[in-house]
Amino acid sequence: MDVAGAVGLSWRARAEEPVSLVTIPARRGKAARVRAGQHVRVVNTHGTQVVDAWAFNAHDPTEWMAMEASRAWFLKLAAAVGDSFVTNRRRPILTLVEDTSGCAHDTLMAPCDPDRYGLLGVKDYHDNCRDNLHAGLAELGVKIPATPPSLNLFMNIPWTPDGRLTWGEPVSAPGSWALFRADMDLIVAFSACPQDILPINGLSGRTTEAHFSIE
Repeated sequence: MDVAGAVGLSWRARAEEPVSLVTIPARRGKAARVRAGQHVRVVNTHGTQVVDAWAFNAHDPTEWMAMEASRAWFLKLAAAVGDSFVTNRRRPILTLVEDTSGCAHDTLMAPCDPDRYGLLGVKDYHDNCRDNLHAGLAELGVKIPATPPSLNLFMNIPWTPDGRLTWGEPVSAPGSWALFRADMDLIVAFSACPQDILPINGLSGRTTEAHFSIE
């Protein structure tokens, strides 16, 4: 697949320098360092892949992007363009500046882990976002003491007026993206969610790679 063509990016759109995409392999994780003021573009390459996302203060990874504090800040269940996610110390860390996905990126569901798959009937080890997060950070020599709640990009979790949630199928188009501005020096981490039992990655259960770029 021609990823650049599918995304439709102008590779010199920012700072007049070529932008390269980094692959988040299917069912795996990836992390990268980002300077304050840079942008992070996360691409739903095939249109069906949920990407769990985390961000950490690059100088103190015990400060991380917090979904509960962020909802209290922007007073919504999901962020809109212009909204800033904040940390567990209530400081802005990522701001959503563009979004072509047509999806209300979920802030409610916990990242999947081996226990979750056990509850779904899986007997053996199953790839999961918790382990993908820690593996991606380990590639950068970073270790954290816990697994924070994730921002679940491209994950369709409809809610009803009476507070009920459902596992929705993907609604994003192939090549759609969410673009964030880094509000501090940070480490961003992603997991191409390996969920193949519930329909969040499509009814087929097929999981795929996704991509990101630092601009």
